Amino acid sequence: METSSKIIQERDGKLNVPDVPIIPFIEGDGIGPDVWTATRTVIDAAVEAAHGGIKKIAWLEVYAGEKGHQRTGEWLPEETLETIREHRVAIKGPMTTPVGGGIRSLNVAIRHKLNLYACIRPIKYIDLVPSPMKHPEKVDMVVFRENMEDVYAGIEWERGTPEVERVIRFLQSEMGVSIPEDAGIGIKPISEKNTKQLVAKAIAYAIDNKMPTVTLMHKGNIMKFTEAAFRNWGYEVAEERFGDQTITEAELFDKYQGVQPDGKVVIKDRIADVMFQMVLLRPDEFHVIAAPNLNGDYISDALAAQVGGLGMAPGANIGDDCAVFEATHGSAPKYAGLDKVNPSSLILSGAMMLEHLGWKEASQSVWEAVRQTVRSGFVTYDLARQIEGATEVSCSGFAEQIVKNIRSET
Repeated sequence: METSSKIIQERDGKLNVPDVPIIPFIEGDGIGPDVWTATRTVIDAAVEAAHGGIKKIAWLEVYAGEKGHQRTGEWLPEETLETIREHRVAIKGPMTTPVGGGIRSLNVAIRHKLNLYACIRPIKYIDLVPSPMKHPEKVDMVVFRENMEDVYAGIEWERGTPEVERVIRFLQSEMGVSIPEDAGIGIKPISEKNTKQLVAKAIAYAIDNKMPTVTLMHKGNIMKFTEAAFRNWGYEVAEERFGDQTITEAELFDKYQGVQPDGKVVIKDRIADVMFQMVLLRPDEFHVIAAPNLNGDYISDALAAQVGGLGMAPGANIGDDCAVFEATHGSAPKYAGLDKVNPSSLILSGAMMLEHLGWKEASQSVWEAVRQTVRSGFVTYDLARQIEGATEVSCSGFAEQIVKNIRSET
């Protein structure tokens, strides 16, 4: 580790980033080592190109997932969580979670234990990436997904257990609710506090980045006291904290005759099923989307499909105290160690991390170099088989081509 490296501090609610910050990383399972190596290569090259060696990252490996279990006997060691808390910013590759049993999602556990209440996923089209859309270039949105509650809270009871039988008896006898005896049951909490902190972060992002609208996505026509409450609390926090910088969609038409005034962000809402139609039919009408956990998961993956799939979609989990940047796809164990898969998701998540640090020039160079690399047709197998005349390269070869483009920019 660099002798001049230091831990990122916080001052007056903002990150105080040294020239050589120590940033923990989790390599990840399956394809994790492949995509992490590619990402580290690109991020280091971008920082070097932007800052000429004055700034650099001192990487610190911490362990979770399969590697964590092999080394410590724990899937998510407390030491790893404490290191991330102390250093405030971290990045991680994909981690494996069994479906239907075994350990719970490590991704969800990290978000809960570190109070990373906002999952932020920018969805933006990169030229030549195959898309099912006629005009994928119109897709340019940032999804703010609430991370702490909804059905992802993990409050559920298995069919036929004594616990679920007690819940069913209570609901039947005390609440007058009819539930089949052979049902499994899950609880869907949505709270005012968690909703407002998520929506406030989404609105602040829209203001800071001069994005014209924030849309509250919900299924409030059916779930009156959870998802409709999310909608109502969203409007409330807009008025409470950003009243001089926001207007509602109703005010836009009633007060401003549909002409958006300068310096105002429009707050609107859409029912979830309608939203899925609208992002296909009129995607350019949406910019920032704030959604409860499940809706946010669905819509961010659906939008990623419109611009080429999860392999091209970056993501971050951010709270008030720390942030973890991650690939949005899974660990794809059948491709592990083959140096084959597309590392763009984690590379672009690294670009988000650089922007979070305030190193915007390096961040922008990563995005532009990825665009140039795809445009040039030097792509991994997933894209090469769909782009006419493309040259298929390995995971590491793709990273090397991105680095060449970064260096050619300077």
